[in-house]
Amino acid sequence: MIRRGVLRAIGALAPLLLLAAAPAGMDPVNPSCPQTLDFSAYPEMRFTFREMSGLRVLLAEGRIDAGVEARLADAYAAHNPIDEIWFRSPGGDAKAGNAAGLFIRSLVVATRVPKGWACFSACNFMFMGGRARIVEPGGQFVVHMFTHLADKKAIRGELAKGGDQAIDLIGDVEQGSALLASEDNDFLIRMGVSRKLLTDVMYRQKAIAGSGEDRSTRRCLSQQEMRDYNVVNAQ
Repeated sequence: MIRRGVLRAIGALAPLLLLAAAPAGMDPVNPSCPQTLDFSAYPEMRFTFREMSGLRVLLAEGRIDAGVEARLADAYAAHNPIDEIWFRSPGGDAKAGNAAGLFIRSLVVATRVPKGWACFSACNFMFMGGRARIVEPGGQFVVHMFTHLADKKAIRGELAKGGDQAIDLIGDVEQGSALLASEDNDFLIRMGVSRKLLTDVMYRQKAIAGSGEDRSTRRCLSQQEMRDYNVVNAQ
């Protein structure tokens, strides 16, 4: 029989064993991802023109908000022709990301996540608007479970009231989530990306970390996975 003292010692060592099991430099909670991801700290996505290696490039960096498509259109008009758009973003407004991705598709430009940069959440959908899509080795295409819950603290407060208010809120969240899932599915079809990216990966990630053994909330796709799902289609 194992004594309680031994069990306590094993329990105390568990976090250290988890850290030791993760490859050096990787996130022990999200083991497919590096410990640090370069999303950019800009509060709204900005577009900066650069000429690099014979390419005319727009750097798309920062958080995606409702005004992103208009700013992109202005930047494109000011610097047209553009060969590629390079992404570094923590995501943001899902609907705005989808709309901007459709706009990018109309421009017939390539999209790229350079080495060391990361593209997360709504940024995924902007990136997928590219006709040719490249994620360099060392670049990170990071997915998570979409969520329709923008203000979780406010939602918890409403649910705590109970009654009809809670029922109405749950109904609104269900409807909004269903619509967003439908839009995501339609978007992937139009971009030529496999819908299995949603069913096999995105919808299997948790929106909020749980208390169980698997506490991951995000997934960094490997180069092979990106090819398999046709997220990338060029080099």
